[in-house]
Amino acid sequence: MIILPEINPVAFKIGFLSIHWYGIMYLLGFLAAWFFGIKRSKRIKGLWKSENISDLIFYGMVGVLLGGRLGYVIFYNLSFYLNHPLDIFKVWDGGMAFHGAVIGVIIGFILFARKTGKNLFQVGDLILPTVPIGIGLGRIGNFINGELWGTPSSLPWSMIFPNDPSKLPRHPSELYEFIFEGVLLFTILWIYSAKERPRMAVSGMFLALYGIFRFIVEFVRLPDAQLGYLAFNWLTMGQILSLPMILCGVFFIYWGYARHPLQNGMNQDDIDFLSKASKKKKHGQDARAT
Repeated sequence: MIILPEINPVAFKIGFLSIHWYGIMYLLGFLAAWFFGIKRSKRIKGLWKSENISDLIFYGMVGVLLGGRLGYVIFYNLSFYLNHPLDIFKVWDGGMAFHGAVIGVIIGFILFARKTGKNLFQVGDLILPTVPIGIGLGRIGNFINGELWGTPSSLPWSMIFPNDPSKLPRHPSELYEFIFEGVLLFTILWIYSAKERPRMAVSGMFLALYGIFRFIVEFVRLPDAQLGYLAFNWLTMGQILSLPMILCGVFFIYWGYARHPLQNGMNQDDIDFLSKASKKKKHGQDARAT
């Protein structure tokens, strides 16, 4: 059993502005996605520009922040926020939902794809292997804040959290999620996507594996107090929201391999985009020549 000291959630202050560890983790996650996204974008010459990745990260960041907050409001504490609507804006009090962030990011990806002439899965297959870094860092932020702890445990690595009024040894579920949803998911996706895969397969792998890992960890993660267990004395909101991710992920993997086989090592939509870009460039050169 480990007794955790209380960690100040504020990393430092600049005047009246408090910089929280949790916010720093978000920032590092977005920077990591930008850095590794640029590396992935260079695999097929002419398909992506560096500024595309910067724009994509911005769209994703807005989707995460808005979707994550609204997802928490809708999925986890709707009755409270209907009675206290102004509290929706009090993000410093906590309350972000990953599954809401997924919805927000999907909307952001759709808008970005339309802007750049790509499709949703071209965008997702490119950037999603970088996302687990941010997820893992976010779980470290949860751990520093002493929140989202697990159910009581007698295991040697169980922990007593300083903010827990019961002072019971518990599963460090934030660290489990850091390992599974962060480190392991990133490793699998990075290796799997190192080779070109059929369209939708990488996105599907992300959704399926995240959903599976989250569903498993939820068994030892204490549910939100205002919701509790929704059925069978073990089913949580996190598990219910993870099931569609698993089902969609498995379907996308199947559909990708069945309907979008690679053509000479490339996806057909990438070939079409490059061909269209080449024709547009040639047309511009011909117009200048005349």
